This record gives sequence, structure tokens and C-alpha cells, in this order.
Amino acid sequence: MSSSKRSPIIVEHLRKQAMWDALSRGKRLDGRDFGDQRPLEIEIDVIKKANGSARVKLGDSEVIAGIKIETGEPFEGLESKGALIVTAEVLPTASPHVEPGPPDEEVVELARVVDRGVRESEMVDLDQLALVPGKIVYTIFVDCSVINADGNLFDATSYATVAAILSARLPIFEMQDSKVVDTGQTKDMPLRTIPVSITAIRIGDSVLIDPTAEEEACMDARITIDTTPEGFCAIQKGFAGSFTIDQLKKAAETARIKGEAVRAKLRELTGKNG
Repeated sequence: MSSSKRSPIIVEHLRKQAMWDALSRGKRLDGRDFGDQRPLEIEIDVIKKANGSARVKLGDSEVIAGIKIETGEPFEGLESKGALIVTAEVLPTASPHVEPGPPDEEVVELARVVDRGVRESEMVDLDQLALVPGKIVYTIFVDCSVINADGNLFDATSYATVAAILSARLPIFEMQDSKVVDTGQTKDMPLRTIPVSITAIRIGDSVLIDPTAEEEACMDARITIDTTPEGFCAIQKGFAGSFTIDQLKKAAETARIKGEAVRAKLRELTGKNG
């Protein structure tokens, strides 16, 4: 499904003025400080037939991620590694601005940014997922569906993806008579770390994390920063505007601090370290 373009999201002039007035006083329309996230709820194992799954609510944004694990051919140049593919869609019921059709640029960007954060963190040890190196490898498909869109789909989708991977069980495949056979047994996913993304936007001189859809409609620039316990693993700049060096430094430090809080929540929920 296609998400809305930013331009059709109309925020009335008076509402915009109220937002700017609040920001000038160091507050947001919903009462949060600039560095505060909305309430975060994470639930795992919500799709019983999936190899792993999670539902995330970040404020009023809601995403479900489901994992399907199969075997297939390796990517070119990565013959001895398993494959991990993240896809995303925004359901037509998620927002009145969503239109039917193939994924537009915003949805493609959403999937790519989430995929990159997980991949660059090396969360999953893909070196352990080659069944027959060069020929047959495990392929992990993470399918994300946005069921309610109220801003910051990057973080909501990333948290759903990471939680689903943490909850996943890896099917044990074996080669029998040159054929791949599912033994019906499972084992732990080979995990290395837990990445967490924090997205910040700039509106005028104010930098806010976890923006609502209303705030995104007024943003001048956006950046998504992924961290692991070891440090920063991915940064993705979005939209046309820019950040100053000081704004980037503050956003990075906020991403580090808030990322650890989200990571602690994921550890507690799934029992996985990283």
C-alpha cells in the first residue's frame, strides 16, 4: 500500500502557530519535553504461525512485524552468509491519507532505513546461517505492517522488527539426498547485539525526538540514529533540511541514552542479552 505524501498532510495555520509558540517555550503540543518519547508498548509472539512476531505501539503509531524463515540462494558476494530482508507496508486503514497501490518512496525508505539499522548492527550472525555455503542459506523475511500511523514510523517499525527477531526461533533444516528437509525442530536465533533507533526532527531551531504526524508535517529536517551497546552503528539523514553540528551532537547523545532505555525494555521482555 502507498503511504501519504508529506504535502497532503494539512496542519491548519492556527495549529501550526500553536505548535511554534509551544516550542518557543520549550514544550510540545502534547506536553512532552523535546527529548521525551511517547509511551512505548511491545508485545511478542502475536502471530502464532510465524517464526517470530511482535506488535509495537509508540504513542498512537502501531506496527506489527512477522518473521518467516525459509531457505534460498545466497546473495551475490555473500555466498557464505544467510540473508535477511525487511519489507514494510502501510495499511489503508492506518491513516486517511493512505492510498491503495504499490509502495511509494516513503514506504520504500521506511523499509530501507529499518533494514539498514538491523543489518549494520550485525544483530543476527549471518555467518552461522549458511546451510550449504555458496548454494543454500537461511533466508529471514521480516514483514512489517503499519496498522496505525501517527508519526515516527521509523522507530516504531524498527522496534517491531528487532522485537520479532529477538522472539524468533530458527527452524532446523537438514540436507537429505540433496534436498532441504525441515526437521520440525527449532533452535535459538544466532544473535550478537540489540540495535535501537531514535529519530529526531528539526522544526526551526528546535530538535525533537519521536515526532508525531503533526510535528512531521512541520519538520525542516529528520535524522534516524541507530545504536548498540558498543556504540553507533547507522545514521540516516532524511528530508531536505540540515542540522548544525551542535544539534547533531545533542541528537546523538539523546539517541545513546534513550536507546539504552528501549534496549533494557527489549531485554526484559524477551530475556535476550545484547
